Amino acid sequence: MIVDSKQGVTLAGGGPFGKAQLTRALRFAPRIVGADGGADRLLALGVEPEAVIGDMDSISDQARARLAGRLFPIAEQVTTDFDKALRSITAPFVLGIGFAGARLDHGLAVLNALARAPEQRCLVLSPQDVIFLAPPALRLDLPLGSRFSLFPMAPVTGESQGLRWPLQGLDFAPDGMIGTSNEVSGPVEMRFSARKMLVILPIRSLAAALRGLGVASPARGG
Repeated sequence: MIVDSKQGVTLAGGGPFGKAQLTRALRFAPRIVGADGGADRLLALGVEPEAVIGDMDSISDQARARLAGRLFPIAEQVTTDFDKALRSITAPFVLGIGFAGARLDHGLAVLNALARAPEQRCLVLSPQDVIFLAPPALRLDLPLGSRFSLFPMAPVTGESQGLRWPLQGLDFAPDGMIGTSNEVSGPVEMRFSARKMLVILPIRSLAAALRGLGVASPARGG
């Protein structure tokens, strides 16, 4: 492991993110790591990552010089920088910013990496959403009427309570039944047949998502 942390880690990618997104993530996950060109975005916001992981084909020469000694290149081109960084971090959880899709192909690759790393609690943040891979059983306390979306990354079935449209009896698949735009009708409890279902919630539900995944309270603030 390149980064071994007892606290949550904020992992910053090269896609767009601003000060508000970074501040929100650091409130929960104060350790900060850059994925390749994400280092430049962090430096532009006045934050220096403790490590930069990736194939180093996007980071600027200026960032390389400033962060010398904190660069951890992984040269293979089979996986993305997000995947490289995620598998190089040990932490209670990881919050990913700058990965939610300036480009559709990059965004899809990130979701693929989430599905292939079920052992890692990773939540990807966009200005609007928080996305994570559901564990076999999940309980969430969310506001009534809140948007609740599910997207299968492979064939999977589930059971639910607290959703307007229950999951029972449905066979989910990426090229078949999906579960977007559901709605919270009470305390949400779900079980899944495999760790292949993505949960997509409004960004305001980040703290609730972390609690549902068994993660401790924010590192700083409320």
